[in-house]
Amino acid sequence: MKTVIHHAKVYVEKGHFEEALLIEDGIIRMVGSNDDVLAAASGAEMIDAQGHTVVPGFIDSHMHMYNVGLNLRSINLMGASSIEECIQRSRDFLAKNHPAPGSVISGRGWNHDYFTDEHRMLNRHDLDKISTEHALVFARACGHVTVVNSKALEIAGITRDTPQVPGGEFELDENGEPNGIFKELAASLVQKLIAQPEGRELEDLLRAGMEHAAEWGITSIQSNDIKNDNYERIYGAYQSMVDKGTALVRTYHQCNFTTLAQYEDFLAHGYKTGYGCAMNKIGPLKLFIDGSLGARTALMRQDYSDAPGTRGIEVMTQEQLNALVQTADAHGMQVAVHAIGDRGIEMVLNAYDTVVHKGKNNLRHGIVHCQITDLPLLERFQKNDIIAYIQPIFLHYDLHIVEDRVGKELASTSYAFRTMEKLGIHTCFGTDSPVEDLCTMDNIHCAVNRQDLKGFPEGGFYPAEKIDVFDAVDEYTIGCAYTSFEEGIKGRLKPGYYADLAILSDDIFTVPTETIRDIRVLTTMVGGKVTFQR
Repeated sequence: MKTVIHHAKVYVEKGHFEEALLIEDGIIRMVGSNDDVLAAASGAEMIDAQGHTVVPGFIDSHMHMYNVGLNLRSINLMGASSIEECIQRSRDFLAKNHPAPGSVISGRGWNHDYFTDEHRMLNRHDLDKISTEHALVFARACGHVTVVNSKALEIAGITRDTPQVPGGEFELDENGEPNGIFKELAASLVQKLIAQPEGRELEDLLRAGMEHAAEWGITSIQSNDIKNDNYERIYGAYQSMVDKGTALVRTYHQCNFTTLAQYEDFLAHGYKTGYGCAMNKIGPLKLFIDGSLGARTALMRQDYSDAPGTRGIEVMTQEQLNALVQTADAHGMQVAVHAIGDRGIEMVLNAYDTVVHKGKNNLRHGIVHCQITDLPLLERFQKNDIIAYIQPIFLHYDLHIVEDRVGKELASTSYAFRTMEKLGIHTCFGTDSPVEDLCTMDNIHCAVNRQDLKGFPEGGFYPAEKIDVFDAVDEYTIGCAYTSFEEGIKGRLKPGYYADLAILSDDIFTVPTETIRDIRVLTTMVGGKVTFQR
């Protein structure tokens, strides 16, 4: 089947645009002028772009598609400005949906830094005001803190005598009783209460997330849904969707294992980077070394400026991290490690020093988030060609807290997107959705303008670290394709590449940068097939 998109502004690469492209059997066969492409397109379906800009399909380099879908049927606490609002939203959800007593209800998105009534985290007493008949399990926006009510503690069997979890912590109140707040790996004690969908229910959940992604021009995702022993269920659900033709994005799985034994079992079943097909493929081993800046669990070299005595949580030791990285590398598997604090990033770079030699990072190991940095740390990325998976959208929230958390000096060298470019570090964009929304235009706005979504601060937050629109689009497309070893077939609109693309409502390359957030995706295509049409 042939398709022609004509009378378009087709972005080929920086400084190079064409007017039309020819697609055949899901692959771009020709890019050029309207006259040349139309002359070669006998019998093709014609799509008149009416002058709109066409860009490669966006690739989200780090997100959680399963949780995106799950959130669509959970209590949405994003943007709640008070504890009382969280309580009321939850009561409204229960009143509308009438869940059976004893059932487990999940929620996500609360952020105590936005609360105007009391500036603290939710706890079990707050959630008990919502219900004492249902088990409530609410994840903070960052996903690194979970709070539960008394019913959930009862069902999970958590008491003052429950041992703490290495690499995590659950808090105790002044009487020595659990207060419902669980951090990092300790959250597994209560997250396990949430039912895991199977079969058609799981596929419907993933499909809902994919539809949201397609709405924003996303054609590929690098998603962390595989965790420990669920890999056959998750990978199988994605493959079933591919086989049925219901998958709307290409998926590269970031596979999280918390112990060496679990990871070795995964390897023994034949899974490794590259296993699968063009629509459903195993990517890197995904590890965690620390938590989040907002929760003060990101691992820092020095105390938090606004919490003396606190340096975050070390999710695993240097020795444990080294062992997992070395095992993956020996089996030819890529590694991507979550690290936000400067000490966490330092530990991951130390681990990579044991497997990357003379700057040849052939397996393209990387660090996810890379938020709190100084120049020497970034130069270590450059030295060993380590990939930086970055989420510009994090600036929307973090620019309001980072100076308080780490001090102005360290804040000035953090979220250093332009410095990374100057050093030649391979960078790629993502959203960590549902931590932040999948909206591609908001993400690009934060990279280009370095402002929150309300346009603050005027002129941008440490504006020397702004990047231009061309680089932002490239890091969201070809830059992400590099991380999955697909830069020769994905991420550009050139002959031989997948026909994965987005048609935009406005020309992202010429509009005033302050209006980027107003741009909408008109059409999204994966392999030449329309996955979204406005």
